Amino acid sequence: MKTEIKTVVIGTLGAGYAARLHGNGYKKVSGINVRLKTICDIQANLAEQVKEQFGYEQICTDYQEMLADPEIDVIDIVTPPFNHIEMAIRALKAGKHVICEKPLTGYFGERGAQNVGSTSKALMFREVLSSMERLKKVVEESGKKFLYAENFVYATPVQKAAEIIRAKKSKILFMKGEESLKGSSSPLAGKWSGTGGGTLIRTGTHPLSGMLWLKRQEAAARGEEITVVSVTADCGKTTACLTEQEHRHIAARPEDVEDFGMITLTFSDGTKCMTIASDTVLGGTKNYIEVYSNDSALMCNITPTDLLNTYFLDEEGLEDVYISEMLPAKLGWNKAFVSDEIIRGYMGELQDFMETIAYDKVPSSDFDLAYESMKVMYAAYQSAEEGRRIDF
Repeated sequence: MKTEIKTVVIGTLGAGYAARLHGNGYKKVSGINVRLKTICDIQANLAEQVKEQFGYEQICTDYQEMLADPEIDVIDIVTPPFNHIEMAIRALKAGKHVICEKPLTGYFGERGAQNVGSTSKALMFREVLSSMERLKKVVEESGKKFLYAENFVYATPVQKAAEIIRAKKSKILFMKGEESLKGSSSPLAGKWSGTGGGTLIRTGTHPLSGMLWLKRQEAAARGEEITVVSVTADCGKTTACLTEQEHRHIAARPEDVEDFGMITLTFSDGTKCMTIASDTVLGGTKNYIEVYSNDSALMCNITPTDLLNTYFLDEEGLEDVYISEMLPAKLGWNKAFVSDEIIRGYMGELQDFMETIAYDKVPSSDFDLAYESMKVMYAAYQSAEEGRRIDF
């Protein structure tokens, strides 16, 4: 008997970099018909570019048009994070499922405010929790799916580590995760009002969420309930000591945010995990999670890997060939990205989300993970500012 192929209709909100990541992921979803109907952005030219590249049926510049479209099943929110909460609430109330890019939210201050990073981090923490509680209520009342686009959860090494942990019922004793690079080229990256923090929330949220998710896999396999009980953190602006000449290779330009951060979590079973994030690491992006348990050591190398090492004396013919991220040139030796959208989890993420919507499943990356990640993140900012451990 032939099984009917389900169709999921997508409305994407935002036509920036993340829209392209998701567009690539949608193209590779199998077993489900993904219909890319509408791409929405206030800049129509950007929406038109994404439409042409990925085959959306139409563009719009008014978010309300997508919410009113009865054909659209899910709103994929890939806007800057200061829009996430309100847009997600509106979409859920309109009867749509929601895919929300990371980070879920943040503290951004009043519109047009300067030096938002000087705001008390304890106040930020309370405000972020309050906004997430508002969203949580709507998620629960709507009965719709909330899908948190955290690709580290779906990175192939992390997925394999989770399979092993579940099979062996391992007790994770310590994890260490990192995402570091040479900084961001975005002018918003240096402003708290634009990103809700610095490198910790911009990049550190990836390994943090991945490790929180792995701890959930352990707890489920062992029939335990494990929560985060305390957070200790340190943040700093390490590039402040550089002259302009010394700063030339590093893109980080922090104004009221950090360019280095480190978080240590203690779980209710006494075990630990550490998150490292830096905007001062040359040599390309550095993404990994290390897992040390009572009966195994699992090294999840996400980027770079040794699948393909390349050596070039010139770049002739390579203009349109993607080699790796955050490197200034393709000359000499490089660790090339191979099947990047698969290894870093973008394809698995969208496959899981489409199956969740089509077949009413529970996603691997959900609202609870988003909530916990942001709760830990802003407790970490408070810890770093006040120089003390934050207990939950």
